[in-house]
Amino acid sequence: MTDASAKKPASTLRPELSSWCEAWETCFKTVLTQVSGQPTTFEISSQPLPVTDSDVWYTVVAGGAVHGEMSLRLSAASGTRLAQKLLSETEPPAPGITAEHISAEHKEALEELLRQVAGLAATTLGAAAGGEVQLHLSASGAPSWSSDAIVWLQARGQDGVFTSVEIQISPALAAELQPKTQSASPAKTSFQPSPLPSTLPPPSSSYGRLMDVGLDVKLRFGTRRMLLRDVLALSAGVVVELDNTLHSPVDLLLDGHTIAQGEVVVVDGKYGLRVTNVVDPARAVGSPG
Repeated sequence: MTDASAKKPASTLRPELSSWCEAWETCFKTVLTQVSGQPTTFEISSQPLPVTDSDVWYTVVAGGAVHGEMSLRLSAASGTRLAQKLLSETEPPAPGITAEHISAEHKEALEELLRQVAGLAATTLGAAAGGEVQLHLSASGAPSWSSDAIVWLQARGQDGVFTSVEIQISPALAAELQPKTQSASPAKTSFQPSPLPSTLPPPSSSYGRLMDVGLDVKLRFGTRRMLLRDVLALSAGVVVELDNTLHSPVDLLLDGHTIAQGEVVVVDGKYGLRVTNVVDPARAVGSPG
């Protein structure tokens, strides 16, 4: 169990830690606004989130340009409210709800929502870090490490009820974010929230006339080479096994060529793709997907 009162509040954080947490706050606000269809204000708060046995914990492991761990902690009621936003439910959580009362559907929805936030945060922080940042989120218990810093994110609903999320940063991640040398670039020493980056240079005037041309893109979950007799034997109910595993990245195709890869997400009841990797155009040209 973590003693929140012993941690550093947001107002006393080092600039690079404060910028990291601000990026998460921005991503929470962006994702919640998208899934709910209504403007959501998610702000960094100085009000600690009381620790209870029914809290829900998640661990986020950072890799790539930045390494380390952080944790997310939510009360059972806050977790349920966030899950209901993703599911477009309006029924408020019952007073005094505990973790045991969160349905399996709500737990799954909460984790999916947090994965969307982590995906957006990885893109935003990667742009600031000057390299790819990978964030892997998983359900967990309270962290075994003693956190180096802690902040609280809070949103006030239309009903006046607060939804709160606690972020704890491990010493390893805090050390990784600390400026290494005096000559370190600003992008490496301060993680400023930024919009989704574009890896392509600005188009020249000669390309401007093509910017409004519509292109059809497709998602490919996997492939399978089949004999003609197997194809002719297909009927309703037959399962065709693909070569991709369950957690393999999904390909985004343009004219049969892979231009990006990512994870399938659900936004407002529709399938979407969270891009995790943009394929090098030089490698994509001439290669079928």
